[in-house]
Amino acid sequence: MLDKSAFREACLKRLKTAQGAGGYRRHKAVLRRVEEIINKFNPKSVLLYVPMGHEPDISPLFRSLRGRVRIFVPFMEGKSFKLVQYRLPLRKKRFGIYEPMNSHFYLPKIDLAVVPVVGVDGRFRRIGFGKGMYDRFFARLRRRPTTLFVQLAKCYTKETITDDFDIEADIYITPEDIMVRGKRHVDRTYHRRCGGHR
Repeated sequence: MLDKSAFREACLKRLKTAQGAGGYRRHKAVLRRVEEIINKFNPKSVLLYVPMGHEPDISPLFRSLRGRVRIFVPFMEGKSFKLVQYRLPLRKKRFGIYEPMNSHFYLPKIDLAVVPVVGVDGRFRRIGFGKGMYDRFFARLRRRPTTLFVQLAKCYTKETITDDFDIEADIYITPEDIMVRGKRHVDRTYHRRCGGHR
């Protein structure tokens, strides 16, 4: 049986390779697909992230969504995080993550969350870096938002290797394709290339 730690390690190697040749194209492919889905769902509030090197660069979304969507990002607190409204300047914090200034704003709900992943298993649950910050944050939410997992290179296993507390996606987006939980679904470009059925 596949081990969660071994799968995480294999995925991290794949992501490191994906940042090399063709990396720019991969970032753009993920960004385009995320933008299309956000436009389709038309949320009032979104959770984004300030990207690190191994994560898809979604930073153009901060400009394109400004003024029409309330944008929030994680602000680390202990072993979890809270949401703060995205605003400049950003400051470098633990693990090399950039964050806006702290705020005491209370947000009752998030409509849509874009979450970076290291890998995804057969239950459509997230394998991250093993720190559990997203898991703890999502566990405190009264209402689960529509959740998009994003990744620079697809790292998916049909096996079940996650725990019940690991967060679950509705949509998994990679440069290779788009997968929807409970459906065998791919985007139109991938559909035409593979000649499959929707």
